[in-house]
Amino acid sequence: MKVAVFRERDPGELRVAATPESVRQLVKAGLDIVVEAGAGDAAGFPDAAYSDAGASVEPRISLEDVDVLAHVRPLKIEVISALREGTITVGLASPANQLDAIAQLHTSGITAFALELVPRISRAQSMDALTSQALVAGYRCALEAAMRLPRFFPLFMTAAGTIPPAKVLVLGAGVAGLQAIATAKRLGAKVSAYDVRAASADEVRSMGGTFVDLGLDTTDGGGGYAKEQAEDRAKRQQELLTPYVSDADIVITTAAIPGRPAPRLLTSEMLLGMRSGSVIVDLAAESGGNVEGSVAGHEVTIAVASGRITIVGMKDVASSMPFDASRLFSKNVSNLIELMTVDGTVTPDFDDELVRGACLTRDGTVLHEPTRQSLAALATQGAS
Repeated sequence: MKVAVFRERDPGELRVAATPESVRQLVKAGLDIVVEAGAGDAAGFPDAAYSDAGASVEPRISLEDVDVLAHVRPLKIEVISALREGTITVGLASPANQLDAIAQLHTSGITAFALELVPRISRAQSMDALTSQALVAGYRCALEAAMRLPRFFPLFMTAAGTIPPAKVLVLGAGVAGLQAIATAKRLGAKVSAYDVRAASADEVRSMGGTFVDLGLDTTDGGGGYAKEQAEDRAKRQQELLTPYVSDADIVITTAAIPGRPAPRLLTSEMLLGMRSGSVIVDLAAESGGNVEGSVAGHEVTIAVASGRITIVGMKDVASSMPFDASRLFSKNVSNLIELMTVDGTVTPDFDDELVRGACLTRDGTVLHEPTRQSLAALATQGAS
């Protein structure tokens, strides 16, 4: 059975869905692996390494001859249209934001597995791409902040005087936020963090951070995520956070709600009391932004009472560290494919809750209920 890995076309996407290591895993499972020439170049994996691992490297992949297609970014409609009915795809799909592509997967009879939908159960952890890529993103956010802050992170006691440590505030203590906390602590900063979920306080402390308790009720949304807040609660949260924001040299925001725009955590008014030179890094800029005024892929300087501060809108964050991001992502992909492989053939067992939960479309049906509802609503709007 032929598993194909093609070169990602999206501008800014440097990751690849398979590495030589993951190729060896799939070859051992009895699968034939075809890699498009240059697919791993940007991530640091040359064609020769894939050949040595047992893959065939081809100048161009004929999509109509593929049994399984492994990818990173959501597939474009033209790619989906070129696949034959019954082809299996494994990768990110962004079902909440790519309804036209999901509709094409449905129409084309593609069996699509979306790594965002992998259930949050213990045996699925090795296939959880959201977690693996969030680890990369949180680490990178702390580094981006450190490079822009015009002062040291750690405490220094010198003959010329004592330099106090930088104060870092992390908003959102999921995987990305926890990694940002850990990285900032390693750099020597004084770190505090806030999250609306009940379990967050202990998780923040385990990373060496100080948890900010605003005295508000927790809002767990299940699956390790927060749920959307009521408007009055969100406003009260902003009011209570303002003094902590003003006291910070760096604020890193990582809050996200699956299938929804990023929650607005910081307004322009909340930033006015920050010290000149302070830095804000908004990891959620691509999905609407946690910070008012952030722009994905851009660095914005704004005036505050004491001078000027910088807002960094992150974009393609995992791709900024493509080697390790690809190592992690490709392992997520190969673990899921291997789970579904029997005697050298990828044969999904839909009685398995993990396989069933990760499947987006199958046999002309959209299995993911929220996506099916969104497509139905879109069709209704079109009809009207």
